Amino acid sequence: MKVNKWTMGLAALGLVSIPATSSAEEGKANGVLTALSSTTISGYVNTSIHWNTGTGNESLPAHGYNTQSKADGFNLDVFKLQIEKPLDEAQWSSGYKAELLFGGDAGAYGTTLDQGGDGSAAAIKQAYVALRAPVGNGLDFKVGVFDTVIGYETFDAGSNPNYTRSYGFTIEPTTHTGVLASYQVSSAVSFSAGIGNTIGPVINQKANPPKAESYKTYMGSVVITAPEDWGFISGSTLYAGIVNGYNNGADWDQTSYYLGATLNTPVKNLKVGAALDYLTTTDYNAGDSSDVDATALSLYASLQATEKLSLHLRGEYAESDTTLLGGAAGLAGGNNKVVALTTTLQYDLWNNVLSRLEIRWDHQAGDGDMVGWGNNTAGADASGTEATYSKRNNVLIAANIIYKF
Repeated sequence: MKVNKWTMGLAALGLVSIPATSSAEEGKANGVLTALSSTTISGYVNTSIHWNTGTGNESLPAHGYNTQSKADGFNLDVFKLQIEKPLDEAQWSSGYKAELLFGGDAGAYGTTLDQGGDGSAAAIKQAYVALRAPVGNGLDFKVGVFDTVIGYETFDAGSNPNYTRSYGFTIEPTTHTGVLASYQVSSAVSFSAGIGNTIGPVINQKANPPKAESYKTYMGSVVITAPEDWGFISGSTLYAGIVNGYNNGADWDQTSYYLGATLNTPVKNLKVGAALDYLTTTDYNAGDSSDVDATALSLYASLQATEKLSLHLRGEYAESDTTLLGGAAGLAGGNNKVVALTTTLQYDLWNNVLSRLEIRWDHQAGDGDMVGWGNNTAGADASGTEATYSKRNNVLIAANIIYKF
């Protein structure tokens, strides 16, 4: 008896039954059902409310996904659907993961389904085949589109201590198309190494002139976890990583260095963390291939006050000698310096719902003529080439509601 895929899917969910059949056909059906039974479906709906105090939202601080369309209103940030068959304990285990994004943040992510990076409201976050080879403790591979190997924060806002992203996250790569290998040396040490087409994020995009199409991006990271017998800091983690390659969108060579740590403390339920990002580039658009860079430092503290209530703080300093922090994030003369402070109150009242209230203050700390934030009220600056804005300070009050399934 032939059984179509739709019926198989319903049978896997227990919604229909399949009549008894020959042993050969039954074996085939059972194989399909076994594969389906290990597949999981999950995701979330991420919504927000933004109030940008004062007037003017033509130019906003250039931290990740802080788009002008979100200012002073209600927002569907993103809907994520994840389908996954994780690796099991078998020596030659295999699986896959596919994450699809829909909504405003999907367009900003850049991995659009049409491969054009054109701001479409549908995108692929990850889509890879997972494989394990019986080498030592097991060598795991991801082949396809996968998240970058560096960073304290992720695209998934609900997995971060704060709703808004740091400047460090903003200058990091997000995703790559390629192959990534990971190995767990012991319970204390693991590392990853991979090769991709470009810095990303456009799927399947290869390097273009002045680079050869065969020019690739290389990445590596290591994670060290404090053993259980190290007292209160047991379970604390130290991360380090590097990504080097060609950035097609910016037309430059790019190297991202990352160092981060999350530490337990003697105070019950209090964790602290730190992240340092350094990005250096060779800009082929500059004519003389001049080098430009950006640095971002973030400090974190999280306190789980009760079972449902938690408080999260983040302080930041970022600087750049170019517009890597966004054209509106700097001062004339290439002197871009920004400090930021974020306070997030989280209270988990409903099951499966993450609810947060956040206040974020961004301040331009550099000297020089104002480029800044707000409305373009002063026309061009003294050079006549760059618009000027009126605000050194920007305050965002945001509510974030996420349902996870």
